[in-house]
Amino acid sequence: MSIESKNLIFVFLILFLVAVSPFFATAFGAADIQLADVWAALSCQLGGGCTLSSITQRIIIELRLPRVILAFLAGSGLAISGAVLQTVTRNPLADPYLFGISAGASFGAVLVIAAVGAASGLSLTLGAFAGGAAAVLIVIAMAGTGVQIERMLLAGVATSFMFSAATNLVLYSSDPEAAASWLFWSLGSFTRAEWDGLWLPLLVIVFGLSLFLLFSRQLQTLLAGDESARTMGVEAGRLRIGMLLVSSLITATLVAYCGGIGFVGLMIPHLVRRIIHVNTTLTLLITALVGGVFMVWVDVLARQLIENRELPIGVITAAVGSGFFLLVLKRPRWGDD
Repeated sequence: MSIESKNLIFVFLILFLVAVSPFFATAFGAADIQLADVWAALSCQLGGGCTLSSITQRIIIELRLPRVILAFLAGSGLAISGAVLQTVTRNPLADPYLFGISAGASFGAVLVIAAVGAASGLSLTLGAFAGGAAAVLIVIAMAGTGVQIERMLLAGVATSFMFSAATNLVLYSSDPEAAASWLFWSLGSFTRAEWDGLWLPLLVIVFGLSLFLLFSRQLQTLLAGDESARTMGVEAGRLRIGMLLVSSLITATLVAYCGGIGFVGLMIPHLVRRIIHVNTTLTLLITALVGGVFMVWVDVLARQLIENRELPIGVITAAVGSGFFLLVLKRPRWGDD
Protein backbone atom coordinates (compact mmCIF):
# COMPACT_ATOMS: atom_id res chain seq x y z
CA MET A 1 0.00 0.00 0.00
CA SER A 2 1.39 3.40 -0.98
CA ILE A 3 2.09 6.20 1.48
CA GLU A 4 -0.68 8.31 -0.06
CA SER A 5 -3.23 5.53 0.46
CA LYS A 6 -2.14 5.05 4.08
CA ASN A 7 -2.40 8.79 4.70
CA LEU A 8 -5.88 8.88 3.19
CA ILE A 9 -7.07 5.98 5.35
CA PHE A 10 -5.63 7.65 8.44
CA VAL A 11 -7.36 10.94 7.64
CA PHE A 12 -10.73 9.24 7.20
CA LEU A 13 -10.22 7.31 10.44
CA ILE A 14 -9.49 10.49 12.37
CA LEU A 15 -12.51 12.26 10.87
CA PHE A 16 -14.68 9.30 11.89
CA LEU A 17 -13.33 9.41 15.45
CA VAL A 18 -13.87 13.16 15.64
CA ALA A 19 -17.51 12.62 14.66
CA VAL A 20 -18.32 9.76 17.03
CA SER A 21 -16.03 10.39 20.04
CA PRO A 22 -18.04 13.27 21.60
CA PHE A 23 -21.24 11.22 21.30
CA PHE A 24 -19.78 8.13 22.99
CA ALA A 25 -17.67 10.03 25.54
CA THR A 26 -20.74 11.88 26.81
CA ALA A 27 -22.24 8.56 27.92
CA PHE A 28 -19.39 7.85 30.38
CA GLY A 29 -19.45 9.11 33.96
CA ALA A 30 -20.67 8.47 37.49
CA ALA A 31 -24.34 8.72 36.52
CA ASP A 32 -25.76 5.85 34.44
CA ILE A 33 -26.29 7.38 31.00
CA GLN A 34 -27.00 5.29 27.91
CA LEU A 35 -26.16 6.17 24.31
CA ALA A 36 -29.89 6.37 23.63
CA ASP A 37 -30.15 9.00 26.37
CA VAL A 38 -27.44 11.09 24.73
CA TRP A 39 -29.22 10.90 21.39
CA ALA A 40 -32.53 11.82 23.03
CA ALA A 41 -30.99 14.80 24.83
CA LEU A 42 -29.42 16.11 21.62
CA SER A 43 -32.70 15.60 19.75
CA CYS A 44 -34.51 17.55 22.43
CA GLN A 45 -32.06 20.45 22.06
CA LEU A 46 -32.65 20.43 18.31
CA GLY A 47 -36.39 20.75 18.74
CA GLY A 48 -37.45 17.11 18.92
CA GLY A 49 -39.65 15.54 21.55
CA CYS A 50 -38.10 15.27 25.06
CA THR A 51 -38.49 11.86 26.69
CA LEU A 52 -35.79 12.23 29.34
CA SER A 53 -36.07 13.41 32.92
CA SER A 54 -34.90 16.92 33.61
CA ILE A 55 -31.99 15.63 35.71
CA THR A 56 -30.67 13.36 32.96
CA GLN A 57 -31.11 16.13 30.40
CA ARG A 58 -29.15 18.52 32.58
CA ILE A 59 -26.32 16.04 33.21
CA ILE A 60 -25.85 15.46 29.50
CA ILE A 61 -26.30 19.00 28.17
CA GLU A 62 -24.99 21.17 31.00
CA LEU A 63 -22.28 18.99 32.54
CA ARG A 64 -20.89 16.35 30.21
CA LEU A 65 -21.17 17.92 26.78
CA PRO A 66 -19.29 21.15 27.72
CA ARG A 67 -16.65 18.99 29.39
CA VAL A 68 -16.15 16.90 26.25
CA ILE A 69 -15.86 20.03 24.12
CA LEU A 70 -13.34 21.63 26.50
CA ALA A 71 -11.29 18.41 26.49
CA PHE A 72 -11.25 18.43 22.69
CA LEU A 73 -10.19 22.09 22.59
CA ALA A 74 -7.44 21.49 25.16
CA GLY A 75 -6.02 18.54 23.27
CA SER A 76 -6.14 20.39 19.96
CA GLY A 77 -4.54 23.55 21.33
CA LEU A 78 -1.69 21.78 23.12
CA ALA A 79 -1.01 19.54 20.12
CA ILE A 80 -0.71 22.35 17.57
CA SER A 81 1.36 24.43 19.98
CA GLY A 82 3.76 21.54 20.41
CA ALA A 83 3.97 20.95 16.65
CA VAL A 84 4.80 24.61 15.97
CA LEU A 85 7.34 24.84 18.79
CA GLN A 86 9.11 21.71 17.55
CA THR A 87 9.29 23.31 14.12
CA VAL A 88 10.55 26.76 15.12
CA THR A 89 13.14 25.35 17.53
CA ARG A 90 14.09 22.39 15.32
CA ASN A 91 13.94 20.34 18.51
CA PRO A 92 11.79 17.19 18.57
CA LEU A 93 11.57 17.41 22.37
CA ALA A 94 10.07 20.90 22.42
CA ASP A 95 6.77 21.19 24.24
CA PRO A 96 4.51 24.11 25.27
CA TYR A 97 5.65 23.56 28.86
CA LEU A 98 9.35 23.55 28.02
CA PHE A 99 9.46 27.34 27.76
CA GLY A 100 8.15 27.97 31.27
CA ILE A 101 4.73 29.09 30.03
CA SER A 102 2.83 26.56 32.11
CA ALA A 103 4.89 27.28 35.22
CA GLY A 104 4.35 31.02 34.80
CA ALA A 105 0.61 30.61 34.26
CA SER A 106 0.37 28.31 37.27
CA PHE A 107 2.20 30.87 39.40
CA GLY A 108 -0.24 33.59 38.40
CA ALA A 109 -3.17 31.29 39.13
CA VAL A 110 -1.87 30.17 42.52
CA LEU A 111 -1.53 33.79 43.61
CA VAL A 112 -5.23 34.22 42.88
CA ILE A 113 -6.12 30.97 44.68
CA ALA A 114 -4.08 31.99 47.72
CA ALA A 115 -5.88 35.34 47.77
CA VAL A 116 -9.50 34.21 47.22
CA GLY A 117 -9.25 30.54 48.26
CA ALA A 118 -10.92 29.02 45.18
CA ALA A 119 -9.79 27.93 41.74
CA SER A 120 -12.52 29.59 39.73
CA GLY A 121 -13.64 32.86 38.26
CA LEU A 122 -12.35 35.46 35.86
CA SER A 123 -9.62 36.42 38.32
CA LEU A 124 -8.03 32.98 37.93
CA THR A 125 -7.94 33.33 34.16
CA LEU A 126 -6.43 36.81 34.35
CA GLY A 127 -3.85 35.60 36.87
CA ALA A 128 -2.80 32.75 34.61
CA PHE A 129 -2.60 35.09 31.62
CA ALA A 130 -0.36 37.48 33.55
CA GLY A 131 1.95 34.71 34.74
CA GLY A 132 2.22 33.13 31.28
CA ALA A 133 2.95 36.50 29.68
CA ALA A 134 5.65 37.20 32.24
CA ALA A 135 7.30 33.85 31.46
CA VAL A 136 7.27 34.60 27.72
CA LEU A 137 8.84 38.02 28.24
CA ILE A 138 11.60 36.54 30.40
CA VAL A 139 12.39 33.82 27.87
CA ILE A 140 12.53 36.28 24.97
CA ALA A 141 14.66 38.73 26.95
CA MET A 142 17.11 36.01 27.97
CA ALA A 143 17.29 34.64 24.42
CA GLY A 144 18.74 37.95 23.22
CA THR A 145 18.25 39.86 20.02
CA GLY A 146 19.51 37.01 17.87
CA VAL A 147 17.05 34.60 19.50
CA GLN A 148 19.44 31.67 19.52
CA ILE A 149 17.55 28.41 19.81
CA GLU A 150 19.84 26.91 22.43
CA ARG A 151 19.60 29.98 24.64
CA MET A 152 15.82 30.07 24.24
CA LEU A 153 15.48 26.46 25.37
CA LEU A 154 17.78 26.97 28.34
CA ALA A 155 15.98 30.17 29.27
CA GLY A 156 12.66 28.32 29.16
CA VAL A 157 13.90 25.57 31.47
CA ALA A 158 15.37 28.11 33.91
CA THR A 159 12.17 30.17 33.84
CA SER A 160 10.12 27.07 34.53
CA PHE A 161 12.18 26.21 37.60
CA MET A 162 12.05 29.80 38.82
CA PHE A 163 8.26 30.03 38.62
CA SER A 164 7.85 26.55 40.11
CA ALA A 165 9.95 27.63 43.11
CA ALA A 166 7.88 30.80 43.49
CA THR A 167 4.67 28.75 43.31
CA ASN A 168 5.88 26.38 46.03
CA LEU A 169 6.79 29.34 48.22
CA VAL A 170 3.30 30.82 47.86
CA LEU A 171 1.68 27.46 48.62
CA TYR A 172 3.90 26.97 51.66
CA SER A 173 2.77 30.34 53.00
CA SER A 174 -0.95 29.86 52.21
CA ASP A 175 -3.63 27.99 54.14
CA PRO A 176 -4.11 24.22 53.59
CA GLU A 177 -7.48 24.71 51.86
CA ALA A 178 -5.97 26.89 49.15
CA ALA A 179 -3.08 24.45 48.70
CA ALA A 180 -5.45 21.50 48.31
CA SER A 181 -7.56 23.45 45.81
CA TRP A 182 -4.50 24.31 43.73
CA LEU A 183 -3.08 20.77 43.83
CA PHE A 184 -5.99 19.12 42.00
CA TRP A 185 -6.33 21.98 39.52
CA SER A 186 -2.60 22.03 38.76
CA LEU A 187 -2.68 18.39 37.67
CA GLY A 188 -5.33 19.07 35.06
CA SER A 189 -9.11 18.86 35.21
CA PHE A 190 -12.12 19.67 33.04
CA THR A 191 -14.58 19.88 35.91
CA ARG A 192 -14.91 23.65 35.47
CA ALA A 193 -16.27 23.32 31.94
CA GLU A 194 -19.35 25.48 31.30
CA TRP A 195 -21.00 26.66 28.11
CA ASP A 196 -20.40 30.31 29.03
CA GLY A 197 -16.69 29.68 29.42
CA LEU A 198 -16.00 27.82 26.17
CA TRP A 199 -15.94 30.84 23.90
CA LEU A 200 -12.53 32.15 25.00
CA PRO A 201 -10.47 28.95 24.50
CA LEU A 202 -12.33 28.32 21.24
CA LEU A 203 -11.56 31.84 20.01
CA VAL A 204 -7.89 31.66 21.00
CA ILE A 205 -7.35 28.22 19.43
CA VAL A 206 -9.10 29.15 16.18
CA PHE A 207 -7.05 32.36 16.05
CA GLY A 208 -3.80 30.52 16.73
CA LEU A 209 -4.51 27.72 14.26
CA SER A 210 -5.43 30.25 11.58
CA LEU A 211 -2.10 32.04 12.02
CA PHE A 212 -0.17 28.78 12.00
CA LEU A 213 -1.85 27.74 8.76
CA LEU A 214 -1.29 31.19 7.25
CA PHE A 215 2.44 30.98 7.94
CA SER A 216 2.79 27.24 7.38
CA ARG A 217 5.13 27.58 4.39
CA GLN A 218 7.36 30.03 6.22
CA LEU A 219 7.45 27.68 9.20
CA GLN A 220 8.65 24.82 7.03
CA THR A 221 11.64 26.87 5.89
CA LEU A 222 12.89 27.05 9.49
CA LEU A 223 13.54 23.30 9.45
CA ALA A 224 16.37 23.91 6.99
CA GLY A 225 18.01 26.47 9.30
CA ASP A 226 17.87 30.22 9.74
CA GLU A 227 20.33 30.96 6.95
CA SER A 228 18.34 28.91 4.45
CA ALA A 229 15.14 30.61 5.62
CA ARG A 230 16.65 34.06 5.05
CA THR A 231 17.67 33.15 1.51
CA MET A 232 13.99 32.40 0.88
CA GLY A 233 12.94 35.80 2.20
CA VAL A 234 11.82 34.66 5.66
CA GLU A 235 12.85 36.69 8.69
CA ALA A 236 13.56 33.71 10.95
CA GLY A 237 13.97 35.60 14.23
CA ARG A 238 10.74 37.56 13.99
CA LEU A 239 8.78 34.54 12.79
CA ARG A 240 10.09 32.43 15.67
CA ILE A 241 9.18 35.05 18.27
CA GLY A 242 5.73 35.55 16.77
CA MET A 243 4.96 31.83 16.74
CA LEU A 244 6.27 31.51 20.29
CA LEU A 245 3.95 34.27 21.45
CA VAL A 246 0.93 32.69 19.76
CA SER A 247 1.77 29.27 21.22
CA SER A 248 2.17 30.92 24.61
CA LEU A 249 -1.25 32.55 24.32
CA ILE A 250 -2.89 29.20 23.58
CA THR A 251 -1.06 27.43 26.42
CA ALA A 252 -1.79 30.15 28.98
CA THR A 253 -5.48 30.11 28.07
CA LEU A 254 -5.71 26.35 28.49
CA VAL A 255 -3.76 26.41 31.76
CA ALA A 256 -6.22 28.99 33.08
CA TYR A 257 -9.20 26.78 32.21
CA CYS A 258 -7.80 23.25 32.66
CA GLY A 259 -4.68 23.45 34.79
CA GLY A 260 -1.38 21.84 33.90
CA ILE A 261 -1.57 19.02 31.34
CA GLY A 262 1.83 17.94 30.10
CA PHE A 263 3.28 15.83 27.29
CA VAL A 264 0.34 16.24 24.88
CA GLY A 265 2.27 18.78 22.83
CA LEU A 266 5.21 16.37 22.72
CA MET A 267 3.42 13.11 21.89
CA ILE A 268 0.74 14.01 19.35
CA PRO A 269 2.92 15.85 16.77
CA HIS A 270 5.38 12.95 16.81
CA LEU A 271 2.67 10.35 16.30
CA VAL A 272 1.13 12.27 13.41
CA ARG A 273 4.49 12.81 11.70
CA ARG A 274 5.33 9.13 12.03
CA ILE A 275 2.09 8.22 10.24
CA ILE A 276 1.71 11.05 7.72
CA HIS A 277 5.47 11.25 6.92
CA VAL A 278 5.20 14.76 5.47
CA ASN A 279 5.07 18.27 6.93
CA THR A 280 2.17 20.05 5.26
CA THR A 281 -0.83 22.19 6.14
CA LEU A 282 -2.88 19.00 6.32
CA THR A 283 -0.46 17.62 8.92
CA LEU A 284 -1.15 20.55 11.25
CA LEU A 285 -4.91 20.14 10.87
CA ILE A 286 -4.69 16.40 11.53
CA THR A 287 -2.50 17.10 14.57
CA ALA A 288 -5.24 19.33 16.00
CA LEU A 289 -7.89 16.65 15.45
CA VAL A 290 -5.78 13.81 16.85
CA GLY A 291 -4.93 15.90 19.92
CA GLY A 292 -8.59 16.65 20.52
CA VAL A 293 -9.71 13.02 20.19
CA PHE A 294 -6.83 11.87 22.40
CA MET A 295 -7.77 14.27 25.19
CA VAL A 296 -11.46 13.36 25.02
CA TRP A 297 -10.68 9.71 25.70
CA VAL A 298 -8.05 10.53 28.33
CA ASP A 299 -10.80 12.41 30.17
CA VAL A 300 -13.09 9.36 29.86
CA LEU A 301 -10.31 7.19 31.28
CA ALA A 302 -9.80 9.62 34.16
CA ARG A 303 -13.47 9.26 35.11
CA GLN A 304 -13.61 5.48 34.73
CA LEU A 305 -10.36 4.13 36.21
CA ILE A 306 -11.44 4.49 39.84
CA GLU A 307 -15.07 4.02 40.82
CA ASN A 308 -16.75 7.15 42.19
CA ARG A 309 -13.48 9.09 41.92
CA GLU A 310 -11.82 11.13 39.22
CA LEU A 311 -8.13 11.08 38.44
CA PRO A 312 -6.44 14.36 37.43
CA ILE A 313 -5.87 14.48 33.68
CA GLY A 314 -2.21 15.35 34.09
CA VAL A 315 -1.51 12.13 35.98
CA ILE A 316 -2.56 10.02 32.99
CA THR A 317 -0.83 12.14 30.35
CA ALA A 318 2.36 12.19 32.44
CA ALA A 319 2.29 8.41 32.83
CA VAL A 320 1.89 7.89 29.08
CA GLY A 321 4.08 10.82 28.06
CA SER A 322 7.08 9.96 30.22
CA GLY A 323 7.46 6.61 28.48
CA PHE A 324 7.00 8.27 25.11
CA PHE A 325 9.62 10.88 26.04
CA LEU A 326 12.18 8.15 26.74
CA LEU A 327 11.46 6.60 23.35
CA VAL A 328 11.96 9.96 21.63
CA LEU A 329 15.32 10.37 23.35
CA LYS A 330 16.53 7.28 21.49
CA ARG A 331 15.95 9.16 18.19
CA PRO A 332 18.09 12.30 18.62
CA ARG A 333 17.99 13.50 15.04
CA TRP A 334 15.09 15.66 13.82
CA GLY A 335 15.08 13.95 10.47
CA ASP A 336 14.42 10.53 12.04
CA ASP A 337 10.77 11.38 12.74
